[in-house]
Amino acid sequence: MLKGIPSILTPELLKVLMEMGHGDELVIADGNYPRFGHPERVIRCDGHGVPELLDAILKFMPLDPYVENPVILMEVLPNDPVVPVIWDTYKELIDKHGGDSSKVLPINKYTFYERAAKAYAVVTTSEAALYANIILKKGVVVE
Repeated sequence: MLKGIPSILTPELLKVLMEMGHGDELVIADGNYPRFGHPERVIRCDGHGVPELLDAILKFMPLDPYVENPVILMEVLPNDPVVPVIWDTYKELIDKHGGDSSKVLPINKYTFYERAAKAYAVVTTSEAALYANIILKKGVVVE
């Protein structure tokens, strides 16, 4: 344990966040996320939801301001009646931590999987909300 670091950020996750460079992408996946969408590095955060992890991660990891869409969501499939209200929570957290929620972009589910498989790492959660997967592109740390 360290002072000021949320306990939800495991040593493995902190290591990955520190290793990531500008432009690297991190996936935070819901509990239904399939294995084929995983890159080589997988960090398990069982028992946690995406919003609490997103809040903790964005406290330390800046989003890339140099790209049009530093945050990617999984678009709802056509004819699926699901309304992903969790996205509103994501947008609030992005704004809270200095990001711009107007730059969030939902993309096709299968395009999302392809992109996520190339990410630096995926963080798996127990999130039960549907379409709760999110990709974050790391920005430059300026102090």
